[in-house]
Amino acid sequence: MTDKKARVGIIGAGTVARRNQIPAFQVCERAETVAVFDRHIERAQALCDQFGIPKAYGRLEDLLADDEINCVSICTGNVSHESIALAALQAGKHVLCEKPMAISVEQAERMKRAAEERGLVFMMAFVNRFRQESILINELREQGRFGEIYHARCGWIRRRGTPSGWFTSRAKSGGGAVLDIGVHVIDMTWYLMGRPKPVSVSGVTHRRIGSYRTRSVAGWSAVGAQDGEFDNEEAASALIRFENGASLSVDVSWSINGKEEGMFAKLYGEKAGASVIPAVIYGEEDGFLTDVEPVIVAESGWQNAFEREIAHFADCVVSGCAPISGAEDGLTVQRMLNGIYDSAEQGREILL
Repeated sequence: MTDKKARVGIIGAGTVARRNQIPAFQVCERAETVAVFDRHIERAQALCDQFGIPKAYGRLEDLLADDEINCVSICTGNVSHESIALAALQAGKHVLCEKPMAISVEQAERMKRAAEERGLVFMMAFVNRFRQESILINELREQGRFGEIYHARCGWIRRRGTPSGWFTSRAKSGGGAVLDIGVHVIDMTWYLMGRPKPVSVSGVTHRRIGSYRTRSVAGWSAVGAQDGEFDNEEAASALIRFENGASLSVDVSWSINGKEEGMFAKLYGEKAGASVIPAVIYGEEDGFLTDVEPVIVAESGWQNAFEREIAHFADCVVSGCAPISGAEDGLTVQRMLNGIYDSAEQGREILL
C-alpha cells in the first residue's frame, strides 16, 4: 500500500528536534508528526505538549513498534546514529538521519547496506543542500555555467563558538569541529562541485584554546548537559583531492584567535566561479570582469532550508523516489571526515 503521508517519529528531544526538525515537519503538507522518543521521557513529553504531538515514548523499541509510524528522524548524538538507524530499518521504518551519518566509515557502510537490503529510504539531513543559494548554484553548474570546477574552498570559522555538553567529549561525540560543523561545509561544497570521487585527504587538527571560551556565544548546546571533558579538536584544516583532478581546501574552528568568518564556500571553474553565502557569480563578459549577485526571491534562511529538506524527505517516503542526499553520499562524506582524522593522527596524506 502506498503511503499518503510521511508519519514520523522523532528520535531525540534535543535542540535540533525542537528548533528545526519538528517545526519543519509541522508545516509539511505530506507529513504528520506522530510521536517523540527520548530516553528522558519528560523531555519527549515537553515537546509533545509544545507542538501538539500525540505520543511520547521513553523506550525506543516502543516507538519502533508503533504501526502508525512509517518513518523516523534521528536527532540524537553522533555515537548513537548507527544503532538507532539499524533498529529503525529492521523495524521497517524509512530513515532521515541528522549529520554526521556516523562516527566511522565502517558504521556508515553497515547503515547503507541495511537500507539497501530492506529497500527503504535512507536520507541524510544535509540541510545546506537545500539552501536557496545552493539550489541556484547547483542549477547553474548543471547548465555548464562554471565549466569544469577544478578547485573549491570552504570553511566555518567561529572565533568563540564551542558548543557545550557532550560535543566536546570524543567518547560521546566521536569528534569535534570536523564532525560538528565541518560536515556542513564539506558536504555542501562537494555537492556543488558535482560530487567528484575523493581519492585522498591531508589534514591537521588542533586543540589549543580548549575549555577557555567566552560564554553565551556558541549558539548551540546539548540539552540537559553540563560542560565537562574536552578532548576533541576545536579547529582543523584539510586538503581533499578528487579523481577528476579537482581539489577542496577546508578550514573549520569552534574557537580561534582570529576574525569570525562564519560559513563560506567558494567554487573556481574554468568559465566562472561562485561564492555560496551570499550567492555571487564571478565571470567575464565582453572583456569585462563581472560580479553578479542573483536576486533570490524565495526564502533563503536556515529554517526555510530545513522545511525544503523535510518536504523532500516526505516526498521520498510517499512516492518512493530516491533522496538527493542518500546513504551513498553520507558514506562518501564520512570517508572524507574520517580521512581528516586519520591523516592528522598519522601525520601523512591518507588514500581513501
